Amino acid sequence: MNATPNAIMPALVISYTNAIYMLGTRRFTARDGYSGIPAAYHEPVKQYAAANLDITYIDNALAQTWLTQTEYDETVAYII
Repeated sequence: MNATPNAIMPALVISYTNAIYMLGTRRFTARDGYSGIPAAYHEPVKQYAAANLDITYIDNALAQTWLTQTEYDETVAYII
């Protein structure tokens, strides 16, 4: 079965979340010499991070400038 070209792949959501929030090896958009992730993954990654990461990882990503303030705010807005 072939994936739909625009389908969000859960494994990539997890991978992008780890790379952005835990490792600092990716950014949502290309900056600081790091590549960005596809725009279609921005909200799913923020939602996944909010639901699955401890807030200390999200706070650290902001402190390390892996996230912009806007990206941080958008992420924590998903925390219930």
